Amino acid sequence: MKLALITDAWRPQINGVVTTLSTVAERLTTAGHDIELITPDQFRNWPCPTYPEIRLALGCGRSLQRRLDDFRPDAIHIATEGPLGLAARAYCQRRGFPFTTSFHTLFAEYVNVRTGLPLAWGYRFLAWFHNAGARVMTATPSLVEELQQRGLRNPVLWSRGVDTGLFRPTREKLLPGPGPIMVYVGRVAVEKNIEAFLSLDLPGTKYVIGDGPQRGELQKKYPEVFYLGYKQGEDLARHLASADVFVFPSLTDTFGLVMLEALACGVPVAAMPVRGPLDVILSEKVGCLDQDLGRAITQALTLNREDCRQYALGYSWEQCARLFESHLEPFTQEPLAPAQSIHTPV
Repeated sequence: MKLALITDAWRPQINGVVTTLSTVAERLTTAGHDIELITPDQFRNWPCPTYPEIRLALGCGRSLQRRLDDFRPDAIHIATEGPLGLAARAYCQRRGFPFTTSFHTLFAEYVNVRTGLPLAWGYRFLAWFHNAGARVMTATPSLVEELQQRGLRNPVLWSRGVDTGLFRPTREKLLPGPGPIMVYVGRVAVEKNIEAFLSLDLPGTKYVIGDGPQRGELQKKYPEVFYLGYKQGEDLARHLASADVFVFPSLTDTFGLVMLEALACGVPVAAMPVRGPLDVILSEKVGCLDQDLGRAITQALTLNREDCRQYALGYSWEQCARLFESHLEPFTQEPLAPAQSIHTPV
């Protein structure tokens, strides 16, 4: 199968969306499929205001059409609702091609936090975008149900995996300081609710691994915290395995892939009982969920690290890739019509 996978979320971003899409594309390629990844770095692009690592491929419609016409895919998946996603959606509708989408980010909630735009407006846009597709893939059963309630017609479950060969228990002492060692990994931004963790008066040492627009503000306010910036691959895995507890304060994540990565390293999770953690931490043996994040951290520190590792072994990227493939909507193309002038807003 020839699959065009279109995403606005791509490197240099470091997050669960990029990890999921790149890993699934690798697994599908290994299985014999021809995958064409279409990403912002392949077009003229500009940094997103306040998020320079997010690149926006504005005005990409004509170039995207040429890429897709040349590739002639058997299936099209649109992963994001940005400029590339909008251009791909318009292309599919002009050609009459079915396509699938995926829902990775609580876009309406993020926009609401940053601008005050009503949630209802954001979800109206999301319903308009995703309901044009055959189905929208999302990570958890609770999110499938919520999207249905929000007016999205065809949400389906597409769970996640973790590389348990890369993320593994090592217990190197890479994170110095008085114990316990408490670690957050992820984007450093207001919607991640990191301050709920950093403001806690707890014994031990706090680390933030990641970067983002809120880092400077938090460093000034909490100078006793260690800020390590982004880490990737083996370096990230070794640092994560050095923690005593992984703290996930976010209230707005759809899944939280990094929780699985922590568990694979044998590190228990402390989080709030909200969407994401409720769907990932399904056993009291591997994490503690509590509205009082400090209490969750204290309780998580008593958990058995081997239980965490065994739990993570139940998630595989191979299974994730197979499920993704099963949700695609292949089609047969008609011969190409002569090129026509196109007008798109993106």
